[in-house]
Amino acid sequence: MRFTEESISIPHQAENSVDSVAPIRRRMSTGERKRQILDRAIQFFAKHGIDGQLRNLTKELGVTHTLLYHYFPTKDALIQEVYKEVFESRWKPEWEDLLDDELLTPEEKFNAFYLDYSNTVLTYDFVRILIFSGLSDHSISDRFFELLRSRLLPRLIRETRKYCGRSTTTKPTQRELEFLMGLHGGVFYIGMRRWIYGQAIYAVESPDTEQEIIRDRVQSYLHSAKSLFT
Repeated sequence: MRFTEESISIPHQAENSVDSVAPIRRRMSTGERKRQILDRAIQFFAKHGIDGQLRNLTKELGVTHTLLYHYFPTKDALIQEVYKEVFESRWKPEWEDLLDDELLTPEEKFNAFYLDYSNTVLTYDFVRILIFSGLSDHSISDRFFELLRSRLLPRLIRETRKYCGRSTTTKPTQRELEFLMGLHGGVFYIGMRRWIYGQAIYAVESPDTEQEIIRDRVQSYLHSAKSLFT
């Protein structure tokens, strides 16, 4: 079956039956074709990296270069769509609302955010594509880190300062940002262990291992920040 078509089979009838009919073939719509190409491209780049050759992608898809370029005129156009699907679509505005909630303590905000963040983004395709991008042209990793710098990190620094009893009005220092990235990187490393190194982090006797790791790291970060920055 070619990639551009979808087959719907009718139950088999005897050859001599007057009721015998041929399988009905439905041509995929433009949206369905583009969606399937994008889904397979995400799998392809997560497995082979951003530097993977499009001729190998079209071979796996069973489509021609002409069809691929009809929907994505350049490789960069395809990669930008992969970024929107894997990264932008998973960004939750609720995270920003959570961190701005005046009714929660900084520790409650950190725990709630990182528990949901890890469940949302530490998937096979997200982790591997981000790593592969960092090892190649940075086209995806740079955009994602800019998203973190503009919408997330300032809020987390503000909440860290609240926990430490410090002023929240001044611009975050480089030292504060680097210290925060130690926590953020530690959470991301959970996904790296699973999807890059193939190491299990779950224990049979403790099904909530990941949540425990995140809570421990948040507590360690906040207590250390209070010691370092007050």
